[in-house]
Amino acid sequence: MNAEKTTKTSNKKKVLLVITKSNWGGAQRYVFDLATNLDKEQFDVTVILGGKGRLKEKLNENGIKAITIDNLGRNVNPTDDLKVFISLFKLFLVEKPHIIHLNSSKIGGLGALAARLARVPKIIFTAHGFAFKEERSSSSIVVIKILTWITIFLCHKIIVLSQREVNLVKSWSLVGGKLAVIPNGIKIIKFKSKEEGRSILDVPTDRTQYIFGTIAELHKNKGLTYMIEALANLKEIPYLYYILGEGELREELTLQIKQRGLENKIFLLGHQENINEILPAFDIFVLPSIKEGLPYTLLEAGSAGLPVIASQVGGIPEIIENLKSGLLVPPGRPNEIKHALIYLTNHPEEMKSFGENLKNTVQEKFSLQRMVSQTEELYLKY
Repeated sequence: MNAEKTTKTSNKKKVLLVITKSNWGGAQRYVFDLATNLDKEQFDVTVILGGKGRLKEKLNENGIKAITIDNLGRNVNPTDDLKVFISLFKLFLVEKPHIIHLNSSKIGGLGALAARLARVPKIIFTAHGFAFKEERSSSSIVVIKILTWITIFLCHKIIVLSQREVNLVKSWSLVGGKLAVIPNGIKIIKFKSKEEGRSILDVPTDRTQYIFGTIAELHKNKGLTYMIEALANLKEIPYLYYILGEGELREELTLQIKQRGLENKIFLLGHQENINEILPAFDIFVLPSIKEGLPYTLLEAGSAGLPVIASQVGGIPEIIENLKSGLLVPPGRPNEIKHALIYLTNHPEEMKSFGENLKNTVQEKFSLQRMVSQTEELYLKY
């Protein structure tokens, strides 16, 4: 029996999932879902990350080995980045993984180079939305595109979350054959009732208004400043707006809300565990991002049957069909968001239809089981 157990263990593929930050966002959710759902008979999983945030806490709670790399952060710092590179290289030599799976732009480049030098057999990078699509100067975009190409060149396979992301890079030299589309997926969520959700949000019961909501990291890529501007100019309908999430823009958003006199209409509630369960509390879910991969929160809102307004960026158009399963608006256009809100609230039957259609789409195309099985196939394929 001991011999059988040893053979089984030795046949497992050792996988290192590597990510820059350990806060809780879409990329961290992706790493957590893989780490906790990959077939334990086939894969031995360890996560490497920066910091000791919520991702590491959740991994520890679920018995997943997590290793913190000192000095690993999102901002560029040549001294710290060199230390991170050396730490990764040494770690790869010690751990001897069969597969390195990198997540986020920064760790993609550092990790891929370290993995190549350590002679790791399989190096995979998931692009959670390409960084050169962020709002940056022209010179920065050129540099990021070059670094992105280097990352892709060093990796054996690149996972992208949508066909739209494929189209951004498929014409690049030595890139096309490395791309694999594996959309994000979610498990079945046990939602709370509308009343329970509104009680948790502390929505006043003595007023009649529409309840709008967003679940997102407080980061410039989420476009929340544009949503606030849209609501500042929305006089036609009564509303309350709840933003659930945390991040570096909290002070800036708080100031914007105060300057626009919206303290009694817009509420920053921070990060809360299992907050997706209260999605039915919202009448409309809004995701005003200026850059996305394929957002989990949109899939969850769809699973709850909510009508959705979202920016036409990243993989979002592959989730939402405009005027059939939601409304798509150009990114960074507060006026377009405002008119979309007015349109939906003036067309209750379409609100209901959009929500039902989106729910069907999510159930058919975006399951967690499908995402994990397709990733496992990629791990074992070459």
